[in-house]
Amino acid sequence: MSPVSDSTNRVIPGPQEPEKTYHPSDGLFTDAHVPDFDAYLAIYKKSTEEPEEFWADVAQEFYWKKPPSGPMLQYNFDVNKGNIYIKFMEGAKTNICYNVLDRNVHERNLGEKVAYYWEGNSPNHHQAITYNQLLRNVCRCANALKLLGVKKGDRVAIYLPMIPELVYTMLACALVSYKHAFAGFSSESLCERIMDAQCNILVTADGVYRGDKLINLKKIVSEALERCKERYVPVCCSPLSEEPLFTSASHPTIIHTHSGALTQSETARGCQTPWDESCDIWWDDLMDGVSDECEPEWVDSEDPLFILYTSGSTGKPKGVVHTVTGYMLYTSLTFKYVFDYHHDDVYWCTADIGWITGHSYITYGPLANGATSVLFEGVPVYPHVGRLWEIIEKYAVSKFYTAPTTCPFFGVQPAILNEHGEELEGEAEGYLVFRKPWPGIMRGVYGNQERFESTYFRKFPGFYVTGDGCRRDKDGYYWITGRIDDMLNVSGHLLSTAEVEAALTEHPSVAEAAVVSRPHAVKGECLYCFVTLKDHKEFNRTLTEELKRKVREKIGPIATPDFIQNAPGLPKTRSGKIMRRVLRQIARNEKDLGDLSTLADPKVVEVLFSQRCEAAA
Repeated sequence: MSPVSDSTNRVIPGPQEPEKTYHPSDGLFTDAHVPDFDAYLAIYKKSTEEPEEFWADVAQEFYWKKPPSGPMLQYNFDVNKGNIYIKFMEGAKTNICYNVLDRNVHERNLGEKVAYYWEGNSPNHHQAITYNQLLRNVCRCANALKLLGVKKGDRVAIYLPMIPELVYTMLACALVSYKHAFAGFSSESLCERIMDAQCNILVTADGVYRGDKLINLKKIVSEALERCKERYVPVCCSPLSEEPLFTSASHPTIIHTHSGALTQSETARGCQTPWDESCDIWWDDLMDGVSDECEPEWVDSEDPLFILYTSGSTGKPKGVVHTVTGYMLYTSLTFKYVFDYHHDDVYWCTADIGWITGHSYITYGPLANGATSVLFEGVPVYPHVGRLWEIIEKYAVSKFYTAPTTCPFFGVQPAILNEHGEELEGEAEGYLVFRKPWPGIMRGVYGNQERFESTYFRKFPGFYVTGDGCRRDKDGYYWITGRIDDMLNVSGHLLSTAEVEAALTEHPSVAEAAVVSRPHAVKGECLYCFVTLKDHKEFNRTLTEELKRKVREKIGPIATPDFIQNAPGLPKTRSGKIMRRVLRQIARNEKDLGDLSTLADPKVVEVLFSQRCEAAA
C-alpha cells in the first residue's frame, strides 16, 4: 500500500513494500542522444581534447549576425599571471532571444507548438502559451520598455512570481539588450540588489499566493524603493522628449495585476496595492496598443546577458554575470544531452526561475531546443501532497527535473585538491575545482572584479574554486559533500548560514547564533538554529517568534527557521571555532559523535542534546 493523506495533508505511512528496481525500456537506449557510457566518453574526450572543433560544431546550430572568427576560447585562471578573464567566440554578434524564439517560429515552423503549460498556484488557474504567442508578448514587452526610455545596457530588476510575464520580461530584456537583474526576497534584500546593479526600472506584480498564503509583492517593493531613495535617484526619460517621464526619487515600477485572478474576498483579505502616481504604472496600461513586432539588438558574444544575485558567506549580495554566446550554447547543449530531450517530450523543471537552474533549464535551455515545458507557480504540497504527480499526469510530462546528476559534462574538467593545493588522484576527498573554463561559466561579479578573483581564484591559482567539498569514488563519479562556506539548500534555494546568523544576532537578546541544516521531507533541508542569549534574557515562545520575524524581514520568508533551540553554550574548539559537525548531529539526534577531544568543553554537548527541539518552532 502507498502512503495516503488525511484532511490536514499529513502523510500517513502505510505498510512498507519491499524495494524494487525498475529498469529503463530498450527504446530509451536506442533513441538516446548518448546511448551508453562509451558514447559519453567519446563525446567527452572530443570536448576536452579538441575543444575548438567541438564548440564550432555546436555553434553551427545558431544564427550569427557576424560569424565567429579567431579562437573559440581565451582565458586566464591564474591570478599570478594577471587579471582573470574568460572570452568565448569573441567578436561574433548574435541575439539570444532571436535564437530561442524568432528562429523557432520563422525557421523551424514551431509557431503553433506549445512553449509553456503554465500551472498556477490554484489548479483552477492554467494556460497554454504557443511559441507564436510567446514571441508576440515578448516583443510587446520590449517595445513597452523602450517607451519608458530604457536603453541598451540598462538594468531591469525583476521581482515576479512564476507567471508567464516573468518569461516575457526576461526575454524582452535579452531581445533589446537590457540586462535583467533578479531581485531578492525581502524589501531589504531587494533594495540591496537594486542598488548594487543600479537598476533603471523594476517589474513586479501586485501579489501572489504561495499555497494558501497571500504575499503582497507591491508592498515589499514600495518598502524597498523607499530604502533606495536617499542613496540612488534614477530618472527614466521618454525617447520622444528630453523631459523625464518619471521624476520621483524611486524607480519607475511596472505592476502586473496577478491577483486579478483571485476572488474579491481573497484580494480584500490582504493584497491592497500601495500606489505612487509619480512612478507606478500598470502592466496592462503600458502594453495597451503596443506593437507585437520588435527588431532584435545584435550584440557581441561577450556582452553581459544577465546579473543573478547570490549571497556570499558574509551575506553581502554578489551579482554573478553571465554573457550571451557562451551561456546560450552551453545551456542549449546541456539541456539536450543531460535531459535527453526529444521533440515530442513534455519537460518540467521544478526550480524557481530566479535561480540559475531556473534561468538555464526553464527559460533559455528549453526554448533553444524548441521544447514544451511546464511553468509551475505553486508549491508541491498545495492544495494536497500529490500536486506534482497530478500535474505530471495532466500534461503527460515525460522529463521531470528536480535534482542534479554530481559525471562532468562535455568540456568541463574537474579536479580535487587538498588544503595545500595538491591534486588528488583516484578515490579522494577535498576541494572541487576546475582546470579550464567552459562556455557557460560565470564571467565575473558585477562591478567587483576583486571579489570575483578573491572568491573563486585566489585560494588555488590556476584553478576555479567552486566553494564545494567533493568526493570521487572508485568508479570515478564525483559526489558533492557540502558547501565549504556552509550553504543550505532549502526548497531549491541556496541560503548562507552566515547571513541567517547575522540576522539572528541583530536581536538585542541574542549574544551568539549558529545555524545548520536538518533534513526535511518536503524542503530537502530546513534551518535549525542554536541561539545563545545574553545574561538575564529569557528563552520563550515570544522570543522565538521575534527571531523568526527578524530573519523573514532581513532575508525573506524562504529563510524562516523551522527550529530555534536555546543554547547556553556552543561546542567550540580551544581556538574558539564552532564545531558545526557536532551541531548538525545534535539537530538530527545522531548520538554517535565520534572524536570530541578538540572541544574546549565537551559537557556542552550533553546540555544541547537535552534541550534539542523535537518539533518545529
